Amino acid sequence: MTLDRAPGVSIRTIHDVTGLAAVSDYFSDVWQTPRSAPPYPAEVLHSLVHAGGAVHAAYDGSRLAGAAVAVFGPHGDTYSLVAAADQGLGYTVKQAQRAWALGLGARIMRWTFDPLVGRNARFNLAKLGGTGTEYLVDFYGPMADGVNDGDESDRLTVTWDLTGTWDPTAPGPSYETDGREAAPTTHLAPDGDPLARRDPAGRHVWCRVPDDIVRLRAADPELALRWRYAVREVFTEAFARGFTATGMSRDGWYMLSRSPEAAE
Repeated sequence: MTLDRAPGVSIRTIHDVTGLAAVSDYFSDVWQTPRSAPPYPAEVLHSLVHAGGAVHAAYDGSRLAGAAVAVFGPHGDTYSLVAAADQGLGYTVKQAQRAWALGLGARIMRWTFDPLVGRNARFNLAKLGGTGTEYLVDFYGPMADGVNDGDESDRLTVTWDLTGTWDPTAPGPSYETDGREAAPTTHLAPDGDPLARRDPAGRHVWCRVPDDIVRLRAADPELALRWRYAVREVFTEAFARGFTATGMSRDGWYMLSRSPEAAE
C-alpha cells in the first residue's frame, strides 16, 4: 500500500532500543511529563514490539516528528495504544498503522481519545472516517501528566474500519447546517450557551465542546471539570439510546446519529 506523505517525511517501523527510547522521549514531550517518567517507557515499548505489536515513527528528515503504537486485540482486530504527531503528519502515521494491520489480516482498529479535545475528534471522525462507539467514564482514573492533570479521564472509543474507502478530501455532510440550528436545545453549557440539541425525529443529537479544553484546563480547572460533566451527561444519555458519534464540525459540534429503526 502506497502512503501519501510530504517531501522529506519517512515512516519507519522501530525495533531497536535507541529508536524506542527516542519515541518514549517524544511521548514525554507531547504529554508534558519528565523524560524520567514517560507515559510509555522504552522497555514497555520494546516488550510490545517483541510480543508482536508495532511502533511506527515519522521522521521529517532526521527529526522524529510523530509516533504510534499498535497491538493485536481479540478476534484479530488491532488496538492503537497511543499516537501523536506534529501538525500535518497524523494522517500519515495512522495510515502506516492501517497498512501494517491490514497486512496481518486485521479489519478493525480501535483506540480511545479525550472527547473534549475537538481537534482530535475531527481528525478521528471526519479525517479518518472512524466512529465513536463507546463512552468510557474516567477510564484511566487520575492522570498526573501536564495535559490531563486535574481532570477526569473520560474517553471515547473510536472504531475504524480498515477496509473502508473513506476519502477525507471528498465533500461530506455539513455538520454545521444539517438541521442543527433548527433543533431544540436540550442542555446548556457551562458558558450559558446551548450545549446539546436534538432533532424531533430522534435521529441526531449535536453536542458542543470547548474551543480548547487543554488551555481551559490549565487556566481554570474547575470550569474544565464542569464541561466534562456536562458533555458526559449528553453522551451517556445518547449512547444509552443507541447513538454513536459520527462527525465533528469545524466549529466544535459533534454529530451523534442512530438508525431510523432505533429512533424513538
